Amino acid sequence: MIETLTALIFAHILADFAFQTKAMATGKDRLGPLLAHTGVVFLVSYAALGGAHWPALFVAALHMQIDYAKARLGSDDSLAHFLLDQGAHGMAILAGGLLWTDAYATGLWGQMPGLTAQAPEAMALIAGFLLATRAGQFAVGKLMTPYAAALPDTEGLSNGGAVIGVLERGLTFILVLSGQMAGVGFLIAAKSFLRVGSIEKDRTLAEYVIIGTLASIGWALLAGIGTAALISHLGGA
Repeated sequence: MIETLTALIFAHILADFAFQTKAMATGKDRLGPLLAHTGVVFLVSYAALGGAHWPALFVAALHMQIDYAKARLGSDDSLAHFLLDQGAHGMAILAGGLLWTDAYATGLWGQMPGLTAQAPEAMALIAGFLLATRAGQFAVGKLMTPYAAALPDTEGLSNGGAVIGVLERGLTFILVLSGQMAGVGFLIAAKSFLRVGSIEKDRTLAEYVIIGTLASIGWALLAGIGTAALISHLGGA
């Protein structure tokens, strides 16, 4: 079952955080964008499972219902709602994995000895990296939005903060997967040193940077630890 769950998690993260366009994300209260996104979920799930259509269709149908309900009920675009939404998708994936435990093993990739062990681990790595970087960008952004209004007007590179966040989460993820946890502390110290000159006279900016940094690196740590645990289970399966 662990291979099936890994494939479905991989497909979900690709569909939601790599292949979902802005039109899909903002138009789920309309049939066209909702069906387009659902089609992406189905196709990526179908491909990741190696041609198992029923679990892919099941997960895609639940994904559509969750997205439609969220769009109709409305959302305050908070971190809590983001986590609740992703948690609901996670439960749908778990249900699909429990109902079709051998979907991956009986699919195309499971029948190819060279890919049986390697493909799920590669899926886990890619999914974990996207979870740490791309999904983390949304999660940390939603956490920091209420504090952004209190920031002073400062000039900086266009989208520079977002790029810094993606880089620090990506580096944190790589350090965790390579077993270099001490390097995470060095990364935090290095960023703090580079920022000290710009924030030492502004407490609001200092607190904003500290919260954002800890949230960003904390998210990446959780993604890295979770990915390492998943790969360990795949290796023991």
